[in-house]
Amino acid sequence: MTDTTRDTAAIQARQRWLAVLAQAPRELLERHAAALQDAAFTRLRAPETGLTMVRARIGNRGDRFNVGDATVTRCVVRHRGRDGRLAAGVGDATVTRCVVRHQGIGGNVAAGVGYVLGRDEARAEWVARFDALLQQPEHHDALMRDVVAPLAAATARRRAADAARIASSRVSFDTLASEIAA
Repeated sequence: MTDTTRDTAAIQARQRWLAVLAQAPRELLERHAAALQDAAFTRLRAPETGLTMVRARIGNRGDRFNVGDATVTRCVVRHRGRDGRLAAGVGDATVTRCVVRHQGIGGNVAAGVGYVLGRDEARAEWVARFDALLQQPEHHDALMRDVVAPLAAATARRRAADAARIASSRVSFDTLASEIAA
């Protein structure tokens, strides 16, 4: 496996867990975040709210167009290990967009980022904290098993329930055309 392939796989894995964390129900994310120690994290960028342009495609294939603005909150943190030292990211040789390089410290320092839709500053910080921990090998497997997997399952259940509720009121225009003709 080449370094580029490894970097791409690491970036895609991180994108998946960030998506799960950002879309997780607030109450479940809050419950998991309550176990995190506040003193172990340093804010590199305090939670801040801004706007982003939402774009779409006509028929999911055509030209892009601007739908409108969405409010987004972001936060960036770094984690200190039990010994008080800054924690390193996954893989010493792998330097990707997700790992911030600190020359004075030596090695790669994991910076966790959190972006969430809306103005929920606490959620953005929780996502950033989990992201920082998930980049560290000693925390990664346990957090994927105990936090990310249950949150992904809860999000999937919520989406399935929403889809079932919406499907019950779905109108089939093909069926209507045959009823009108009769």
